[in-house]
Amino acid sequence: MAVTEEAVRALGGTRELRLTQFPFRVGRERRSFLVDDRLPADVPQRRHGAAPPVNDAYLLEDSSGGLHISGAHFAIECIAERYFLVDRGSACGTMVAGDLIGGNRKGGRTELRDGDEVIVGTGRSRYIFRFHFAVTAP
Repeated sequence: MAVTEEAVRALGGTRELRLTQFPFRVGRERRSFLVDDRLPADVPQRRHGAAPPVNDAYLLEDSSGGLHISGAHFAIECIAERYFLVDRGSACGTMVAGDLIGGNRKGGRTELRDGDEVIVGTGRSRYIFRFHFAVTAP
């Protein structure tokens, strides 16, 4: 779930992103551009084409506040009904529940808990999300 307006814009205007496959890979959309100092709302969050995608979801980033999101930033894995955030060698890392995971291209991993705040990039990043487990009917 996107917490900030920057996170909503990064998801292409939606507040919620459902993860339907694992690992689920997330990174920065490198083809986006600003129009009137805003990200265009019609840029898709998924790419389609001949080359295999690097990510399952592409976040749009307004570079006026500095870059926080790497092209291949993190992945979410599900192992035995437990979820993990895995830094994919990002430059800035990812804050999970106040702890920095990865950064400086070194990678890292942590378990995700329901309600964890996930900040993509440094603690100064405005790309803030909240991780929630989906409750599915039997």
